[in-house]
Amino acid sequence: MPSGLTRIQLRILRKALRYRWIYRRCKSVNLNYRASPKATSPLNPGFSMSNSSLPTSSVTRWLPYIVAGTFFMEYLDTTVIATALPQMAHSFGVGPNALSIGMTAYMLALAIFIPVSGWVADRVGSRTVFFSAIVVFVIASVLCGLSNSVAEFTAARLLQGAGGAMMVPVGRLIVVRSTEKSRLMQAISTITWPAIAAPVIGPPVGGFITTYATWRWIFLLNVPFGICALVAVAMLVPNLRGAERKPLDIVGLVLSGAALTAILYGAELASQPGSSPWIAGGVVLAGLVVGFAAVRYASGHPHPLIDFSTLKIPTYSVTVLTGSLTRIGIGAVPYLMPLLFQIGFGLSAFKSGLLLLASALGNLGMKALTTRILRRFGFRYVSIVAVATAGIFTIICGLLTPLSPLAWVLIVVFVYGVARSMQFSLLATLAYADVGAPQMSAASTLWSAAAQMTIGLGIAYGAVALRAAALLNGETASAEGMHFTLDDFRLAFLFAGLLTLLSVWGYFKVARDAGQSVGGGSMRQNVPRRGS
Repeated sequence: MPSGLTRIQLRILRKALRYRWIYRRCKSVNLNYRASPKATSPLNPGFSMSNSSLPTSSVTRWLPYIVAGTFFMEYLDTTVIATALPQMAHSFGVGPNALSIGMTAYMLALAIFIPVSGWVADRVGSRTVFFSAIVVFVIASVLCGLSNSVAEFTAARLLQGAGGAMMVPVGRLIVVRSTEKSRLMQAISTITWPAIAAPVIGPPVGGFITTYATWRWIFLLNVPFGICALVAVAMLVPNLRGAERKPLDIVGLVLSGAALTAILYGAELASQPGSSPWIAGGVVLAGLVVGFAAVRYASGHPHPLIDFSTLKIPTYSVTVLTGSLTRIGIGAVPYLMPLLFQIGFGLSAFKSGLLLLASALGNLGMKALTTRILRRFGFRYVSIVAVATAGIFTIICGLLTPLSPLAWVLIVVFVYGVARSMQFSLLATLAYADVGAPQMSAASTLWSAAAQMTIGLGIAYGAVALRAAALLNGETASAEGMHFTLDDFRLAFLFAGLLTLLSVWGYFKVARDAGQSVGGGSMRQNVPRRGS
């Protein structure tokens, strides 16, 4: 035995020599670590990462689920509020339609702050923005629960929207930039599942809390989700920063914010009893004019806050332009349906939530089949069928009455949920099918802004359609607002369904091979043709 070495030291030495490849591996990694103070994302060379936050393959697999968790918190909040609208309106001493301003305020804040979220994340780091946004969102949720008037509720919702604007889009950017095109469909599918799962839990939970406790407690649901999200972000999310420090496009921020504010405020104003439709139309027209100026300004700016050049990509353009029209029509139904069941049918919030569970189950059931259907039939065919189905069954929703068989009500609501789930998943996936890495950030920012804006416009459109239907049926506004009848809901659902069906025309222009880069229609391509 060599002098100075004990038996234990010899055993350690033998094991070290036997597994010396581990040593060489660790040494290689350590040298690479020291040689590269900053690394770049292999999927997005313009995105730098500090060594302390380099995402490994295991971390990358978890990123979609973390973002999905924040999506779930946002969608759950919206779903629960829709169920509790009549009780909240009674608590504030206003009509149910008057509360649409609080719901639209949230979407308005999202639409305004989303464009700047990518710029802030590139400057201070994605994990820093992500973590801070979740904190703001949870605090604002508590403030919503403490509101005693429509004004207080609207202000709290604006703050909550600002947090959501920095929370979800930044998470989406992290996932899109870290995922290969071959795995993008699965990653996007994971991100969109909260829009499917939240409606399953939201209506019955929200209805139960509203019926047997108070609507204020529904906002506390965000607290446990927020805490879990904060822990996951601190442990797993990389702190990504942009390699190029671009200046903030202040003019673009002002123009885009003013345009979106005018459009959404005009739509909201048109839904309020006693307001002039001409004034509301003028506000919307002014927003469109400012929006056109924003597009012209961005086209000549070297670093625009919102880069509209991505609209030159056909598959991306259809998801933003035609997809916005589809989302407005489909998005009016979650606003109208709870009111139909509670006001038109005379059901409690809890029983209304149980009926809405059929739509949520349709959304959830479609989740397992979405990827396979898109790979089998392709994006073009599926989009046409899904939108047409959603439009038809939206109109049928307005034909339901308290005397309709329960089974028929559940079938109608279920099929609407299936079509809604299919189309929303399709749009989210097709948007990034042909977008290259250099344009990914700009595409994600514009798409997120358009998607969130159209959700707010969907709510406003539903409120406007309901008010217009009441006026056509000879209803007059009282001090507490309009009292809606089944005939009013029938026309409102008709307007929403026709708008959805109108958007079908845009999907006929989609190429038959659209989305092949992410697997669209791949199963059909592998089927041998007859005679070959």
